[in-house]
Amino acid sequence: MDQRLKVAVIGGGSSYTPELIEGIIQNYSTFPVSEIVLVDIQEGLRKLTIVGQLAKRMVAKSGLPIEVKLTLDRRSALAGADFVSTQMRIGMLEARGWDETIPLKYGMIGQETTGPGGMMKALRTIPVLLEIAKDMEELCPDAWLLNFTNPAGMVTEAITKHSKIKSIGLCNSPIAAYKWLSSLYEVPADRIYCEFAGLNHLHFISKITIDGESKLPELLANRDGYSARNVPQYEWNASLLRSLGAIPSYYLKYFYLHREILAEQQVAAAKGETRAEIVKRLEDELFELYQDVNLAEKPKQLEQRGGAYYSEAAVRLMNSLYNNSGDIQTLNVANQGILDFLPDDACIEVNCKVLKDGPVPMPVTWIPPAVKGLIHAVKTYEQLAIEAAVSGSRDTALTALAHHPLVPSVNDAEAMLNEMLEKNKAYLPQFFQHIAQ
Repeated sequence: MDQRLKVAVIGGGSSYTPELIEGIIQNYSTFPVSEIVLVDIQEGLRKLTIVGQLAKRMVAKSGLPIEVKLTLDRRSALAGADFVSTQMRIGMLEARGWDETIPLKYGMIGQETTGPGGMMKALRTIPVLLEIAKDMEELCPDAWLLNFTNPAGMVTEAITKHSKIKSIGLCNSPIAAYKWLSSLYEVPADRIYCEFAGLNHLHFISKITIDGESKLPELLANRDGYSARNVPQYEWNASLLRSLGAIPSYYLKYFYLHREILAEQQVAAAKGETRAEIVKRLEDELFELYQDVNLAEKPKQLEQRGGAYYSEAAVRLMNSLYNNSGDIQTLNVANQGILDFLPDDACIEVNCKVLKDGPVPMPVTWIPPAVKGLIHAVKTYEQLAIEAAVSGSRDTALTALAHHPLVPSVNDAEAMLNEMLEKNKAYLPQFFQHIAQ
């Protein structure tokens, strides 16, 4: 890579883009980006234009020699790129609404990254990411693909298995944990160390130190834990935390507090207050702000989005890869024997040392024995869902659901799957071609 770096952002019309631009500006001295190309689809043109103009005002205010381009031509955006960041939502918020509400009719959790809704998002997303990866093999074969399109772990594993490009998955959950601890203890994040182990949205923190001193025992007594605005705020069961000896990802509340969260989701859906509807209102407010020609910085309101800090994590990773920094980040990478109860090609979420040739997963010193079965079960579901996304096999998709811990009945799952596939027909041609054959 030379000193004129090109970053292509797939899904450039996302409300998160100003955070990415801010990070690139702030890190310019060590990560000299000269060209940022924001690319989106025709349906996203309005948002792309609004966000793109804000990005240009932010760069102009910085005085840095960075060119911001907007395009609907993905191939031109990818040509010669050094880094490609993906932040897409196939089917947009309408499809998210289906993911969150249809499962509720069948007595199952409705969520966009786990359970049946998470699988539908994966089925829509994986084929498109594989098309992007194919374009990258031709147009920018040496570029890094940084994927934080959810479900990030599954999407990253699919890319690793079915393409030749260099791909890393990342999530905002780990960086949110550091921010929580930094605020809780009033110390900078660089004095904190957390060991993460598990899968994307299914990790456990089994080690937390500040200046080398363990804080885990006292944190296990804090039943609130770190959480996100898109996950219900139930307290953890104190006995469970003591027994595990680790802090679960807040997404594990869907598993450990299944009945309570399902009931809350059903009430919210009846009131028209699903997360998709809340996010749509918040995005409408953000884009209203973004249109202000006097705005030339990321507005604070962006941090109210459940995925806040994704872009901060993305810029940090790009910077570290470019500079061969060797710092430790929590990423989604191939297992390579780190978790001995999972296949080597399974995508896991663990601490990695980031070097110019890519992240090197670090050995996990300890993971609660009680959670290995859950992690293995969810990984079995994920690998079947990836296979279904690529093959378009309804049987494989149903088998994936049948092996998910949040799916209590294969018969209900089959009826739900048929309804969800039909609803998503425009985005899932592989399943309907399969029937035609």
